[in-house]
Amino acid sequence: MKQITQTGLTVENAISEALETLQVPREEVTIQVIQQEKKGFFGFGAKKAEVEVTVIEKTAAPENSDTLEQTTEIFEIPGELLEKEGEKEEVPALSNEQAIEETKNYIQSIAKGMKIEDLSITHEQRGKKVSFYLESEKVAMLIGKRGQTLNSLQQLAQLVANKYSNQFMMIQLDAENYRERRQETLEQLADRMADKAIRTGGRVQFEPMPSSERKVIHQTLSRRLDIDTHSEGKDPNRYLVIKPHK
Repeated sequence: MKQITQTGLTVENAISEALETLQVPREEVTIQVIQQEKKGFFGFGAKKAEVEVTVIEKTAAPENSDTLEQTTEIFEIPGELLEKEGEKEEVPALSNEQAIEETKNYIQSIAKGMKIEDLSITHEQRGKKVSFYLESEKVAMLIGKRGQTLNSLQQLAQLVANKYSNQFMMIQLDAENYRERRQETLEQLADRMADKAIRTGGRVQFEPMPSSERKVIHQTLSRRLDIDTHSEGKDPNRYLVIKPHK
């Protein structure tokens, strides 16, 4: 059972943060409010809201369900490569090292499908997290607009790694230090948009972003008591909204 206790400036903010962390939609959880938010007096005695969010356990999916096949529409990667990975087949569990090599081979196969022949891949492992670093003269193709291709490739690599590994692995792909640069950009954007919400006194809406990027913005703005944030819509068009705190 997946369960998380989360605090936030408001109950809704705490729920949104929990859903971002668990990476599930609201209809797939039960929510218990442990504590309502308290504004305090001139900032003194203020308390954040606290909720407990539990993922509703599901029955096993039918054998013919295909996660990769369901997600191919949002990937900017040759369809035939995605379909090949989506095929159901029994594979023996491998060591982490072997699973990493299989994942590298898969990334290379996608790169070749994109006419990228000079891709170099190195990796670093820290516990369950494995970071892959991609280098190529055509690295911009691997990153894509606002990192969309890199994010799609990362999701696929995650599936491949855990298809072969005998232990769960968390995969991250990076190219030309894009992840760090993108985080800095998102943090700066978050403050600018929050300031705009306060200045206009109204709602400010971001463009659709993956959950990992929305989480960066939520975390960046969690220190501010003058605004509230929450996410709306459904992936891959889910977006974040900022409103002045009332």
